[in-house]
Amino acid sequence: MSKVNSSPASLPTRRLGRTDMSITRVGFGAWAIGGPDWAVGWGAQDDRDSIAAIRHAIDRGINWIDTAAVYGLGHSEEVVRRALADIPPTERPFVFTKCGLVWDPRNRQAPPREVGAPASIRREVEASLRRLGVERIDLYQMHWPAEDGTPLEDYWQTLLDLKREGKVRAVGLSNHNAAQLAAAERLGHVDTLQPPFSAIRRGVAQAELPWCEANQTGVIVYSPMQSGLLSGRFTAARASALPDNDWRSRNAEYTGEKLAANLKLADALRPITDHHDTTVAAVAVAWTLAWPGVSGAIVGARSPAQVDGWVDAARLDLTDDDLGEIASALEQTGAGSGPVSPARTREALHA
Repeated sequence: MSKVNSSPASLPTRRLGRTDMSITRVGFGAWAIGGPDWAVGWGAQDDRDSIAAIRHAIDRGINWIDTAAVYGLGHSEEVVRRALADIPPTERPFVFTKCGLVWDPRNRQAPPREVGAPASIRREVEASLRRLGVERIDLYQMHWPAEDGTPLEDYWQTLLDLKREGKVRAVGLSNHNAAQLAAAERLGHVDTLQPPFSAIRRGVAQAELPWCEANQTGVIVYSPMQSGLLSGRFTAARASALPDNDWRSRNAEYTGEKLAANLKLADALRPITDHHDTTVAAVAVAWTLAWPGVSGAIVGARSPAQVDGWVDAARLDLTDDDLGEIASALEQTGAGSGPVSPARTREALHA
């Protein structure tokens, strides 16, 4: 039985590639709610706030949640289960999760390993089903290309088999390039790609987004606000005060000249917010949704108030003038890298 996904609010939806799922243009990202006690945590987080944020997102009309086994080393999936426990199964949002990152429970701070061995993936899917408390995962994605010597064809065939067996509804790849997508497609259709994409990190607009559009592969982009830098609330003082257990404290985008350029870009989005009576965060997310091939954007939140800060992006259609202003701001600030305009990129591809 397909899910109804009814909710008190209603947001526009778009079909996710060739799947039978129609998703809202923004989804709830559950990376940060995994908590601080692992290699790529976001600092201290209260599970009660996380559950409140998820339930508020659903109340605002969002109909999908993106998590991963590795987020908090299983904790994010468990929090998602708790947040959805009181919602009838036919009314729950779609739940997407990922595999392929395996951790050492004896050393939570050690970087997870990229593992693609079929037996490992099968253990992971069973563990995720238990943590999430579901009989079937709506979308199961390989988190990163394997680094354990497993060929792409082997781990992709395993995901295709899980779909055929009914353990998962759809399968996709995260953080894979166009050549890898094409190799997987030769075995069986890639339902989705989950790449990083923001006005700062724009590289996938060059090859991966056009590939997905041409092959009817759905795209759910992550970090559309570049992990807070384009939220409109980030400052140099906040960057310098990030705790050691927040991965951003060790990332180059949050220091020096890169940070200065990124914050200038966020400021350059403010005039557009006046045109639409919205927030910088919503404009930043809507910019990613304006690109051909993008089905939806994964946006993190650690409280209900943060959800309210960006949920407007689900309905926000930026004009050609808006996109031109943002392209100019990207060129003037020098923030990030990659194509600056969906229109210019399409023209270049068809030149």
